[in-house]
Amino acid sequence: QVNLVESGGGTVQPGRPLRLTCKVSADTTTTLKCMAWFRQAPGHEREGVAWKRPGLGLGLAYASSLKGRVTISHDKDKNTLNLQILMALPGDTAVYYCATSQDDCSWAAFEAEKYDYWGQGTQVTVSS
Repeated sequence: QVNLVESGGGTVQPGRPLRLTCKVSADTTTTLKCMAWFRQAPGHEREGVAWKRPGLGLGLAYASSLKGRVTISHDKDKNTLNLQILMALPGDTAVYYCATSQDDCSWAAFEAEKYDYWGQGTQVTVSS
């Protein structure tokens, strides 16, 4: 069983940085092999933002639409999956979700169907 709780959402001004945190709690029988952030804007499908293998420096990728503005990281000591958007834009307004999978990230890592567990989501609004 895995429990995911996102935090850090709210309203941010355009051009300002945005940092989201997902607290990951997994029981000892569950092995997490892929972790990701998704987002869903009103009227749009859920889209992958970034994925990462758990641990330090073990592979990650970003959606092409966000590449250069976003960083994903996993703090194993704190059991958190973090997402930072360096310069928020109005198009970043969405509900952001973290998700985990017991399958490796090497396939379909930006497909929502891959992931077994999801957080409840945190609303991010980029507005002046």
